[in-house]
Amino acid sequence: MDFSVKPVLTGETAVLRPFTAADADVMWEIVNDPEVRHFTGPPGRALTPEVLRDWYGSRGTRPDRLDLAVTDPADGEVLGEVVLHDWEPENRSCTFRTLIGARGRGRGVGTGAARLIVGHGFEELGLHRIQLDAYGYNHRALRVYEKVGFVTEGLRREAEWRDGAWVDEVLMAVLDHEWSVHRGYPAAGVTAR
Repeated sequence: MDFSVKPVLTGETAVLRPFTAADADVMWEIVNDPEVRHFTGPPGRALTPEVLRDWYGSRGTRPDRLDLAVTDPADGEVLGEVVLHDWEPENRSCTFRTLIGARGRGRGVGTGAARLIVGHGFEELGLHRIQLDAYGYNHRALRVYEKVGFVTEGLRREAEWRDGAWVDEVLMAVLDHEWSVHRGYPAAGVTAR
């Protein structure tokens, strides 16, 4: 198993598709959105439009990760991204991250996109575990992750100094056997669809 195949995944609130270099301009706007920066933290390196063009233009060739654009099903507008990365083949596990820009918020886009890529990870890629971490103050994201089936495993207390205060990081994961029961709808208590 690897992440060489970059699928198109279609849901009611989002369509996930492979990135192209042409997506860099809208992603530049999204990554510079103050709310995105507040909830995702500073990038690991200086970002410029050129860096993003190279980054998003190269995502389709990476066999060790899956980066997909989150788009609006109505018009194809790029609203954000979802990523499976830090793949550990021997453990069949990886890390999930997402970011949704202002035009995608409050519409169920993040929840729908998370269900699509996590479902793909378990049902098509054969993953055993998908994990994530999020700032403790990112209540909207934590709620989305819970709605999709992620379970809180722990807390890194005061793990990072942000905006003049220490902040916690919440650790969450979902396992393949959990997903096989709820398929991203744990509140329903039964397998959806």
